[in-house]
Amino acid sequence: MKIAVGYEFIYQLPQPTPMILALNVHSSRAGDIIVADVMTTFPVVPITFHLDGFGNQCARLVAPAGQFRLASAGTVIDSDTPDPVVADAVQHAVEDLPLATLPFLLGSRYCETDVLGDIAWNLFGDTKPGWARVQAVCDFVHKRIKFDYMQARNTRTALQGYQEQVGVCRDYAHLGVALCRALNIPARYCTGYLSDIGEPLPHPPGDFAGWFEAYLGGAWHTFDPRNNKPRLGRILMAYGRDAADVALCNIFGPSVLESFTVWTHEAI
Repeated sequence: MKIAVGYEFIYQLPQPTPMILALNVHSSRAGDIIVADVMTTFPVVPITFHLDGFGNQCARLVAPAGQFRLASAGTVIDSDTPDPVVADAVQHAVEDLPLATLPFLLGSRYCETDVLGDIAWNLFGDTKPGWARVQAVCDFVHKRIKFDYMQARNTRTALQGYQEQVGVCRDYAHLGVALCRALNIPARYCTGYLSDIGEPLPHPPGDFAGWFEAYLGGAWHTFDPRNNKPRLGRILMAYGRDAADVALCNIFGPSVLESFTVWTHEAI
């Protein structure tokens, strides 16, 4: 299946403003890209690219004062089946985990594993370790948090999401990540495109999505407590310890976002 992806941001800036952007399809999906999602700007400015410590492709630029447009459009080959379910994937003992997974066991800016530890073990200590335990976490988070776009707050942590019981996809993902880590399961926060292919109409306006991956059975597996079911057309852009590592746009100065458009749909 071919998936068309893209975005357009229009900012108003009072002064020249440096930006660091994580808006490209992740390097792990490079072999699936058939039309490159090349970033364009208007006015045109020089852009330099680098891979960060997680393999996320990041762009650096300085936007001029005034109206500034960022845009991209690409096409990615993706599976025509939903997110895989590997029900027999096992949980590894901490001493057996690969070194690369260890940072995703620790607390981070938005994921307070220390504070949530007792809660996690009280809720899930009797569940079967492995896939069933992570799915139990997702079921809990899905019910615990009420989705409300108007209640979005970029400073909300996993603990605050647990307490306030409201949020958006990043809040579901942060709470899922924190609970998994408290249960000694490596978990990393993911952001990217998520299509509405196969979902009932009417579809909501396009947006980027947040979910998480848990390390089970020797591999990273997708879990999405916001939707809590396998979905079609999920395209990773970036992953990290939490949303602080994968901010789409780090803007080093005042700005006003005038327009925001995102699309993910099957390409004809």
